[in-house]
Amino acid sequence: MFAGIIETKQPILCVRMEGKCKRVRVGKSVSWKLSIGESISVDGICSTVVAKDTKYFDVAYMPETLSKTTASSFQMDRMVNLERSLKYGDRIHGHFVMGHVDTTTRVVDIKRHGSSKLVTCSVPKGLSKYIVPRGSIAVSGVSLTVARRSRGSFSVALIPHTLAVTDLGSLREGDAVNIECDAMARYGLAAIHRGATVRGNEKGKRKSKAR
Repeated sequence: MFAGIIETKQPILCVRMEGKCKRVRVGKSVSWKLSIGESISVDGICSTVVAKDTKYFDVAYMPETLSKTTASSFQMDRMVNLERSLKYGDRIHGHFVMGHVDTTTRVVDIKRHGSSKLVTCSVPKGLSKYIVPRGSIAVSGVSLTVARRSRGSFSVALIPHTLAVTDLGSLREGDAVNIECDAMARYGLAAIHRGATVRGNEKGKRKSKAR
């Protein structure tokens, strides 16, 4: 589990296909002490460290991940957002991010407001009910607040700090980004749906008994 607070952005050093899987080598800080099997968020994708050295680590992506995330377009020299998993007892400055990307979507508009930017993305089908104004959303692993919401899009405001320390600063119209909706919204709506279903079933049973 992550918080969506990016620790660093690093370049992809090497990419190679291993059958239908994709192995990606990413640069890292020398001070990071990673372990084999550790989870790390790479552009919002919960990834497992399969090899490591002092200056890099390797992750591998299965076809399912490649079909649903931007990992399919990872190539050498591309910058990616990195965040190590949370520790119990740490402050959580963003929101709970699972690293389980829902889908990718496209940037449809970017407007500069002084030193900040308002980035608008299209709303993926089936996910609109989880995206609400002032709610949380992870865009390529970055914890953000939904600033605006329209029928076919949502917007997030990127402050200068976010633009500087994440790869969102280099976004252009048409670029693909990974989207993970707020887990609390997903679980909350699921609970409401289950409650409504249970009440409906109980009501149906009472009607059947009355007959």
